[in-house]
Amino acid sequence: MKIVKEYWYWILIVGFLLFAAGVFIVFGEGSYIAIHDNLDLFIPQYRLMRDGGLFWARDGEVPFLGGVSRDLLPAEFSLYTMLYMVLPDFAAYITGYLLKIVIAVVSCNLLASEWLRREYRHYRPIIVLVGFAYGILNLFPNFGIPFAAIPLAVFVLLRVYRAESVKRAGKWYLALLFYPLLSYFSYFGLFILAYLAAGIIWLSIRDKKICGKLILALLVLAAGYIGCEYRLFRQMLFGGEETIRATLVAGSFTFNEIVREIVTVLFQGMFHAESVHTWLVLPVCAGYFLILNIHYIRKKNGKGIFHDIYNLLALLLAFNSIIYGLYYWEGFRDVVETLIPPLTGWQFNRTVFFSPFLWYASFFLVLKRLYDSRQKWRKLYANVAALAAIAVILLSGTRYNDLYHTGYQKAWELVKGEKSDQLSYEAFYSAELFAAAREVIGYQGEWSAAYGFYPAVLNYNGIASLDGYLGFYPQEYKEAFRKVIAPALDRVPASRVYYDEWGARVNLYSGNHPSVISPLRSLPVTEDELYMDADAFMALGGKYIFSRLVLKSPESAGVRLIAELSGTDYDSPYDLYVYKTVKQAS
Repeated sequence: MKIVKEYWYWILIVGFLLFAAGVFIVFGEGSYIAIHDNLDLFIPQYRLMRDGGLFWARDGEVPFLGGVSRDLLPAEFSLYTMLYMVLPDFAAYITGYLLKIVIAVVSCNLLASEWLRREYRHYRPIIVLVGFAYGILNLFPNFGIPFAAIPLAVFVLLRVYRAESVKRAGKWYLALLFYPLLSYFSYFGLFILAYLAAGIIWLSIRDKKICGKLILALLVLAAGYIGCEYRLFRQMLFGGEETIRATLVAGSFTFNEIVREIVTVLFQGMFHAESVHTWLVLPVCAGYFLILNIHYIRKKNGKGIFHDIYNLLALLLAFNSIIYGLYYWEGFRDVVETLIPPLTGWQFNRTVFFSPFLWYASFFLVLKRLYDSRQKWRKLYANVAALAAIAVILLSGTRYNDLYHTGYQKAWELVKGEKSDQLSYEAFYSAELFAAAREVIGYQGEWSAAYGFYPAVLNYNGIASLDGYLGFYPQEYKEAFRKVIAPALDRVPASRVYYDEWGARVNLYSGNHPSVISPLRSLPVTEDELYMDADAFMALGGKYIFSRLVLKSPESAGVRLIAELSGTDYDSPYDLYVYKTVKQAS
């Protein structure tokens, strides 16, 4: 009982990890995993690299989007990528989920122990609980580990700064060199370097001397990113090929729309970085912000306002939200891209990805100051508040809360006695169905495309595709594929704008509907005409169309039906129709 009383918060975390692992082990690939920007994006890329032996390949070609460079896919020197090298896809995904929780808890504890030092033990329950809350946030899954490792970067840099000399900081420079294994340059690394540069300037002014240790840290960390993501840097600096980033249209909002965007992201976050702070963390932090600064004003302590770290965190949260909104002001974006040309087409408003950590760091400070009162009831309130924050996160049905959605859908199926309309991991990819289709048509690696479902399904099942989803690929290919889908885009203006102004999702579009791709068992339509330039399709090497829909008058699109497979025969939600091109390219 003494151990339980003293280490109850650690027992809670270990219990959760075992429970979560148990849920995903029991249900396996029948688990309900988020599809958007997840099953339809990264997991098929890892699958393609493993199947083609391309993780470490130099100048390799990956068989989607007509054959893209291996350099455009996730770096091999990344802990998350390495999971997919050694584990089956689903096991790697779940291991990544559990690992990012562990990394977040350890990182937050290391940072707190360095900052608080001897006082660490007094605050350990809320340090562990808030770190756990941060770790279970259901953020962009492929970058869960980089999110979780943000406090680790702060910890290492703090160690470097406090070291007596460069020599004494040696092992921490080594840690910085390898830190990019846990990070990702485009989403986090560039901002960490920028924040560090700003910190060096500020500390040098404050301390009235150049902060040489941190300047060296900046160089070492930059070298680490270049080494771990050499493919990305080679593409950015020496690729010499125009990519879709040069033609992306981010849009230009009105003043009111920009203000609305700033307020929305401040109060609710954005879907790739859902910090679930709206209903508990935000009210607690906002209330304390008012109390704190009213106290400073009443005491006529203006200096205290500007020196309180809590206000610094609030300022950074406001800054991230403002930058997120201003990104959608074309004039501001043009100035940034003119001053820094490499940022053209790049979403520099991703500073918002640091806001989840800032929200929970702010929340921790409030709870810490409750602990500081030394009154037991306030300490109890702090513990209860931390537990409540954890409960809110676990019970929120946010986009990437796979544990919640798996539990909910399985309970729904048990009560209803029928399958959910949502698609599980296994149902989404339907590996048995596509294996049968490959055998029926004698598939030998010919270029294909999907209609009525995500191209990722083809990619996962070993079918080379002319379509696909990638945020960074040659503009020339975008234009070549546009010729294929021009008949459909001409009929649906919304699809035309979507493809021309973004283009990351390269699909066969419907000429009758905004979309015929459904992440559900049910479909908005079950048959449709295919508006496609077959000559342009064949010019790219296209041979097969794998369709979830019955194509009406397929001959008019230059294809004919060669195979039909019922999903019920393979426990799949898809009825699959395979069409083959019959027109000769002119």
